[in-house]
Amino acid sequence: MTVIGGIGFAAPWLLIALVALPLLWLILRAIPPAPIKRLFPGVALLLGLTDDDSVSDRTPWWLLLLRMVAVAAIITGLAGPVLNPRTDETSGNAPLLIVIDASWGGANRWTRILDAVEEELSRAGAQSRPVSVLKLTDPTPIAFQSAAAVQSRMVGFSPAPWQPTPDQLEQAQRVIAEQDDFDTIWFSDGLDYAGRGDLLAALTSIGNVHVFEAGARSIGLRPAVYDDGIVAVEAIRATAGPEAEAMISAQGKDPGGTERALARATATFAAGETISSAELSLPAEIRGRITRFETVGIRSAGATTLVDDSLRRREVALIAGRSGREGLELLAPLHYLQQALVDTAEVLTGTLSDVLLANPDAIILADVATLSDGEAERVISWVEKGGLLVRFAGPRVAASDVSRRQEDPLMPVRLRSGGRSVGGAMSWGQPKTLAPFGEESPFYGLAIPDDVEVTAQVMAQPDPTLSERVIAELTDGTPLVTRKKLEQGQIVLFHVTANAEWSSLPLSGLFVEMLERLAISSANPNPNVEDLEGTIWTPEVVMDAFGEMSDAGALPGVDGAALLTEGPGPNFPPGIYTSDDRQLARNVLRADSVLERAEWPAGIPVSGLAVASERRLGGPLLGIALALLVADVIASLFLSGRLISASGRGVAAGLLLAMPVVPTSADAQGAADRFAIESASEVVLAFVITGNRDVDSIAEAGLRGLSNTLYFRTSVEPSEPIGIDLETDELAFFPILYWPITPDQPRPSQDAYSKLNEYLRTGGLIMFDTRDSNVAGFGAASPNGRKLQQLAAPLDIPALEPVPRDHVLTRTFYLLQDFPGRHSGQEVWVEAAPPGAEQVDGMPFRNLNDGVTPVVIGGNDWAAAWAVTPTGMPMVPVGRGFGGERQRELAFRFGVNLVMHVLTGNYKSDQVHVPALLDRLGQ
Repeated sequence: MTVIGGIGFAAPWLLIALVALPLLWLILRAIPPAPIKRLFPGVALLLGLTDDDSVSDRTPWWLLLLRMVAVAAIITGLAGPVLNPRTDETSGNAPLLIVIDASWGGANRWTRILDAVEEELSRAGAQSRPVSVLKLTDPTPIAFQSAAAVQSRMVGFSPAPWQPTPDQLEQAQRVIAEQDDFDTIWFSDGLDYAGRGDLLAALTSIGNVHVFEAGARSIGLRPAVYDDGIVAVEAIRATAGPEAEAMISAQGKDPGGTERALARATATFAAGETISSAELSLPAEIRGRITRFETVGIRSAGATTLVDDSLRRREVALIAGRSGREGLELLAPLHYLQQALVDTAEVLTGTLSDVLLANPDAIILADVATLSDGEAERVISWVEKGGLLVRFAGPRVAASDVSRRQEDPLMPVRLRSGGRSVGGAMSWGQPKTLAPFGEESPFYGLAIPDDVEVTAQVMAQPDPTLSERVIAELTDGTPLVTRKKLEQGQIVLFHVTANAEWSSLPLSGLFVEMLERLAISSANPNPNVEDLEGTIWTPEVVMDAFGEMSDAGALPGVDGAALLTEGPGPNFPPGIYTSDDRQLARNVLRADSVLERAEWPAGIPVSGLAVASERRLGGPLLGIALALLVADVIASLFLSGRLISASGRGVAAGLLLAMPVVPTSADAQGAADRFAIESASEVVLAFVITGNRDVDSIAEAGLRGLSNTLYFRTSVEPSEPIGIDLETDELAFFPILYWPITPDQPRPSQDAYSKLNEYLRTGGLIMFDTRDSNVAGFGAASPNGRKLQQLAAPLDIPALEPVPRDHVLTRTFYLLQDFPGRHSGQEVWVEAAPPGAEQVDGMPFRNLNDGVTPVVIGGNDWAAAWAVTPTGMPMVPVGRGFGGERQRELAFRFGVNLVMHVLTGNYKSDQVHVPALLDRLGQ
């Protein structure tokens, strides 16, 4: 490829044809030859005549220029011009190997990397070069194929949540050695790792190498550390640049179970520094919910660190059957437990009933023999939901009858009466030591000190299930620790005391390790290989290169020691590993990890991902030439007068007039927005439009009168009432919907009924008013009653009852016992009270819930009683004289009570209002 002026040409020899462009000018000027002008006297007879068609005696200069540009575009396009041509060492005909780190270091820029790879594949395809892709985090044998075949396999190509391991790099060198004579393009994540230099040397010994490196910063997070109430997270970067900040977010589930950011902190890198720390002081409740820390704005496994038991200090409740004697703390039943847990758990104390309210992770009962029936039921329910109950024996347990005749639900095994001790009735000749823990035991692998001895214990009754429940035993085979599952939780019994009275176990470090294995306390924040020796850990969730979590599926368990000695890789993916009830976070970076930027030899060309891609200009130039030739034809027709004729102009005008006007929804959308704003900005009372003009006008005037009354008497300031079309209008904006019933109003559609049911279920209230004084009890004898039955049948209306004397509608704002409108004395129906609602002694009303009745049904024609003219005068007469005005006043009071009930609920049922209500009621 020849580069001229920054543009490459695949066939530069075709540009020689551009020299012929000046000849085009001469040819167009000379052919046809210019006419010879002769004077002819008869021409005078033609003066004043016009011809529909005209021919120019010479080609205009601008048309000549247009034709020359078109020819130049054709010649240049055929020469194969390329914008931003690549002329590096990897250009050629040799096979091309594309090497990709494909690690977490490039996850945050993975889309850009794939775009750059796609560009190289397209370029190789244009050059007909065979291509192969080598992913260093998953090397496979090299097979050179067409670029199109490789492009089809790039779909779903993703990085791995680890950097290339030494084994993977050795495999990559082996597959490279099987090929010869190829060039390499290496897409690097920008981070250094062991073995990269050897792989680069192997590639440069075969062919040319060009490196594309991401230029964005790489930031990682080390595991979080909890110390003295502070959670510290260290951020590291690969380049010691200027001062910079990294926002670190603590992610976890809120009480509702939604994943969200629970806390944030900023880590500031000083100029020239590569390590920064962010500290958070969090309460135990928030700290226990954190699942991971991540760097805001960076999606990679390295910028995310998972949290395990080292950060979550478990809440453990300690309860003793007897208190220690004053001044003898070493003999207290909880002393050694408190010492073992003080640094690794949040210790709770108090009564059993109190600690159950806190829902701790574990409860330890030290020599607690008998629980009351109520306590036992609550503890069993707590264990079944995942709680851990640990019991220690002692004199009280040995002397009790608990779990003797039959197994107690809160004991893992049956017990023999009395106990076994040195010199006792069931005596040992000498103290016993512990036997090695079996492979099925959670204590497997723990070293047993020689000085741990047992002098007394409670004995387990032989039982067919005893052997499978023993997780620790003495050298003579007698059980020392037993355990059983109870649905999601478990119950553990130490057959010795929690203090040194019966054994020296609480005095040893083994005691603390056994508590950790049972997940009573948080695991060791920094476990070593010896701590995890002999344990098997199963991956629960794994993390991908982008820092996203997914279920581990059927991945096999791994040796606990290998979790610390082996680096992240395909056999040990980063994630959360579990063993019994313990969790261990396997992160990409460790506490001592550092990030180093990849350095390349001077002879290796290195480019960023932002290198401009090659763009072939042949097609666009030929397209431009075609457009110019079309313009030439149009210009020639214009000059000859053949482009626009009278008939052509008529057709064009006809087409313009016939063009349909496409309506837009802008006006409709604007009207909907205005309706929503007007309805939601203030409290608005609404009524259902029935189609009867008189009824609708009375309903609107009635709600206007009620709105005015609310404005002057309460803190509610309603806006103008609105008529609602159930088919088109949104109902959610209105707290109350007044629905006057007429015999001839149409039945709503199914969609309208769906909106109405949703409105009722989400707190709305519909007031049905038959306006007929309910003369037929809403039955079939009344036209309005029959219509109400038809309209209400599809609605989700609860059971109803007449308004009871202690209903909240009788005292929401005014104290009422009657609810008149234009008519009076008829029953008003509301949602029935729950069956269990009882009246408390000394109280004037029942202790009902705080719900709002979704419907109010009556026939007193309230809108007519409320209706006022624009000047505030009553529109419809009510009764006669003072009695009628009193009835109208009670109607307004009922309307005020109804609106206040909708807006506030049953707040009047609160005990704080009882004294004032009793005083008003004269009691």
